[in-house]
Amino acid sequence: MAMTYRFQVLLLGMLNLTAGASLMTVEKAQAASFEQWVKGFWPSARARRISRRTFETAFKGVTPDPEVLEAARYQPEFVKPIWEYIERAASDSRVKNGRQKLAEHDALFRAIEKRYGVDRYIIAAIWGMESNYGTHKGDKYVIRSLATLAYRGGRYRKFGRQQLIASLKILQRGDITREGLKGSWAGAMGHTQFIPTTYNAYAVDYTGDGRRDIWNTIADALASTGNYLRVSKWRPGRRWGYEVVLPKGFNTRLAGKRRRWSLATWAKKGIKRADGKPFEHRNDKASLLLPAGANGPAFLILDNFRALLRYNNADAYALGVGLLADRLRGAGPLKTPWPKKDRPLLKKERIALQKRLASLGYHITDFDGIIGPESREAIRRYQQDQGLAIDGFAGLYLLRHVIATAKGAKGLKGLKGQ
Repeated sequence: MAMTYRFQVLLLGMLNLTAGASLMTVEKAQAASFEQWVKGFWPSARARRISRRTFETAFKGVTPDPEVLEAARYQPEFVKPIWEYIERAASDSRVKNGRQKLAEHDALFRAIEKRYGVDRYIIAAIWGMESNYGTHKGDKYVIRSLATLAYRGGRYRKFGRQQLIASLKILQRGDITREGLKGSWAGAMGHTQFIPTTYNAYAVDYTGDGRRDIWNTIADALASTGNYLRVSKWRPGRRWGYEVVLPKGFNTRLAGKRRRWSLATWAKKGIKRADGKPFEHRNDKASLLLPAGANGPAFLILDNFRALLRYNNADAYALGVGLLADRLRGAGPLKTPWPKKDRPLLKKERIALQKRLASLGYHITDFDGIIGPESREAIRRYQQDQGLAIDGFAGLYLLRHVIATAKGAKGLKGLKGQ
């Protein structure tokens, strides 16, 4: 017998109430569990000389942030091509806004450069990369974000605990109020996005008002960045690197950060600056970076590139900062185009590449989709055996070539040397 409309509505209401009650029960249980965790965290905070007053003030009304957990779990299947990252980092709008900021704060930038020895264009580029010149500093309560990670952050749990203690120290010192302690989901804070441990170690009170306010005081934020790069062994008066042009037939196996030769030595091998100018400080040591393989732009990176990696240990980030700084200084876009048809591989494609290479006898033990040293060396050996450019780059062309070879073909026509 069909249910009457009235009974259907009544039943639906009961189901909704039941579901709502169940959800409320789960939320209450989670809240109770978090409260127990906070109580259990107090001895660790006390051992690090956090006062009870600071602890209770920091955690008053705090609950886990589901958005933080979602961000911590998020692992994109597709890795964006480096050219998308670089083009966004040094976009025309970011260059325009950066030049305006440099003009607006000219005296400040020059003074910070003089005090810390760090190129003002690099500091401006970091400001642009990290918060778009202060327009995207993050609006999450840092204690809540880091407590959420420390509580249920999976691989971020250890990081969360460490940074949570550091953020409690910030509150206790009085550099910022509880309401002002804002940042990203992972606790990066202020105009130039310092994490709490970095803040405690390297932030400076440039204005002399007794507070290291990287959230609201541009001078403190930019000076703190200059100080951090200084202790990261930034070399005054030196560049981060150069876009270069490789001679025809160049041995791309020489690329990689482990090999460091003088600029003069690289020049003897036929490498030239892309803008046609001579290398400065020719005795300085440099490594060859091919971020998109042998078919994309090439760079000779110097010691200051390594200093930028202390800020964010990713080649794409350091390259983005360096190229944005060059644009702010007046340089144009890259001379060599990116190989946009040779896109990065999906995780399942990287796994397929590893398995195919292993089936061909190349040494790969983990089929995890991570192109680490072992996989990169296998790629280089394959490229050498096949007469391809030896750059260790795992792109779509390589996968197609390996598949064809594994099937018994001689290789895809037109791919050799690409």
